Amino acid sequence: METVSLHAPLSGVSCAVLGLGVSNLPLIRTLLDEGALVTARDRKTREALGKTADELEAQGVRLILGDTYLEELCEQVIFRSPGIRPDVPQITAAVARGAILTSEMELFMRRSPAPIFAITGSDGKTTTTNLAYQLLKTQFEKDRTARRAYIGGNVGTPLLPRVGEMTEDDVAVAELSSFQLFTMRRSPARAVITNITPNHLDWHPHMEEYTEAKCNIYAHEGIEHVTLNADNAVTAALAKHIIEETDLPITLFSSTKQSFEEIFPTHREGCTAIFARDDGEGETILLGDGEYDTPILPVSHIRLPGRHNLENYMAAISLTRGWIAPETVDEVASSFPGVEHRLELVRVVRGVTYYNSSIDSSPSRTAAALSALTQKPIVICGGYDKNIPFAPLAEALCARAKAVVLTGATAQKIYNTLLACPAYRSDALPITVEPDFDRAVLAAHGMAQTGDTVLLSPACASFDAFPNFAVRGNRFKDLIRNLPE
Repeated sequence: METVSLHAPLSGVSCAVLGLGVSNLPLIRTLLDEGALVTARDRKTREALGKTADELEAQGVRLILGDTYLEELCEQVIFRSPGIRPDVPQITAAVARGAILTSEMELFMRRSPAPIFAITGSDGKTTTTNLAYQLLKTQFEKDRTARRAYIGGNVGTPLLPRVGEMTEDDVAVAELSSFQLFTMRRSPARAVITNITPNHLDWHPHMEEYTEAKCNIYAHEGIEHVTLNADNAVTAALAKHIIEETDLPITLFSSTKQSFEEIFPTHREGCTAIFARDDGEGETILLGDGEYDTPILPVSHIRLPGRHNLENYMAAISLTRGWIAPETVDEVASSFPGVEHRLELVRVVRGVTYYNSSIDSSPSRTAAALSALTQKPIVICGGYDKNIPFAPLAEALCARAKAVVLTGATAQKIYNTLLACPAYRSDALPITVEPDFDRAVLAAHGMAQTGDTVLLSPACASFDAFPNFAVRGNRFKDLIRNLPE
């Protein structure tokens, strides 16, 4: 095939767009504006696509739909939707013939004139992404400059359509999933991995592949600095390799260690640490370089509850270091209410407090949510099975929950794991199984008494009953808002 550069407009280049999702429809418009010859391929039928199919064809897009949508994959450039594995036979055969396999996000990363600050991780990446964006946006507004901060990626907003308005003085903050990173061959200027715990093992066949996908965020051309979690076993091991085998500047953050020396037993040039320490007047987030510790933010000023949110602030502070004044960090910390569906206070009814944490789609997320609350809640768990072990969830529930209501496809699996947990006692942790989501929510409401907390923290994906976690969270909120006073 003819050599194609992704840095230049793809005029006259045949492009296959696999999957007609949120990010790929704007991608198609961008490719058409450049004069590319676009074929859109999707497993959905024409009937399922409805007006979208008609609109695309009217714009000159060739459609290949249905179960055979990947057959005769002959285009020069293939844009993969994040949910489609790159190793299906039709794609590997096309790449072997010389096709370029890429994605909407990688095209943006290759073309953006603005530096890209990117975040990935199993937990906390959306909050960290929003924090970093708020820090930059607030600072730019205070400075009264023409600089702009952009946010997008896995949070649902495509960045590629806005690349034409960006300048090298702006900053783009991008959340990246393992699906997006899996075939990525370009890194952002600055990268954060918040943590790596078992997740998406229904798509990734093993943890090694999942971890390798995450590592693509810093493994390629463009990277200038990486931030990792010193308290997470996987990211701590990655940091050790970076320190020993590369000269990449690195920052490690920790919510348990209290000095640079604890985090970096062996110092090398380019290492910095972010940690919290109480020097007698309450905990303060500090930035240490081995010689000086610079105060950044009193921990008490952070509005969001939980140690996991302390870590999210540490990650965002590291990512935006050098761009943000300490007073801006304080301003954002005191006002930022958090992101919807993440320990979101819904309502207090008859003395019972209801929290929506529908984003909690893994046991580690639920454990973090439980640790953030001051009292033991009635927890609603269960959903789509991602093949993640539930033993850590059972341990967290036994330690931190007042009662559990199990629902969805994984209800029985979680129930069996709870019964097998050495810490489980039937008199200390009542368990109710209610397969229907609405009935599960009402069951939790029915057992709650004045002073109790009810927490939706599923520890599972939503796909057994809802198209995504947001729809699940909104259904929970609707049910709670309709409860009588």
